[in-house]
Amino acid sequence: MILYRLPILILTTGIVYIFISPSEPLAFSIFFKVIPMVLILIYAFEKSLPKRKSTHYWIIGGISLCLIGDATLQWFFIGLTAFFIGHVLYIVGFLKEWRFSLPRSLSAVPLILFAAWIGYQLVSNLQTNGETGFIFPVIAYIGIITLMAFTAIMTGNRWAILGSLLFIISDSVLAWNMFITGFTGAHEVIMLTYYGAQFLIAHSLFTIDSKQKGMAW
Repeated sequence: MILYRLPILILTTGIVYIFISPSEPLAFSIFFKVIPMVLILIYAFEKSLPKRKSTHYWIIGGISLCLIGDATLQWFFIGLTAFFIGHVLYIVGFLKEWRFSLPRSLSAVPLILFAAWIGYQLVSNLQTNGETGFIFPVIAYIGIITLMAFTAIMTGNRWAILGSLLFIISDSVLAWNMFITGFTGAHEVIMLTYYGAQFLIAHSLFTIDSKQKGMAW
């Protein structure tokens, strides 16, 4: 049971934030929002032991920047910048575990196609709504998260791969809900996939430098 204490706490606090805690006052909401991320950060430190190396530090740094992004996303450009830097740190960490594989490299095709499609949808709506100031940051973010997912896939680690893909799902739903059209249940979908993404990336630290454990293909 001790082995699962942090995952259980992460799940419990995540559910509390998503389904129970009120959105006001803002400070109260931010407090409950970042608790699961603080626990995920602690979990990442645990999973990177006992042989922590540079890869682990880069990814732990990425989680830390995303935590800051969580706390500041209501100030959109500040939060977006923190997440952007977080993805850069993830990319550096994943690049250190890059293992070439032709099947994995072909994943670039669907990733690029999806990025182009959602980018087109977002830019079109931003132009229509006169929110052109968001266009460059949104395009840059789509590019960096797509690259993050590709480098995660190239590690061959199933936990990193699943986490990166959940991250794309979460941010795609967030962007669609924010800039194109809102829909019921968006917040729940965004946060469930987001916490899941961060947890899986943290969990990958246990096997990300292994040539056997955690490998997808």
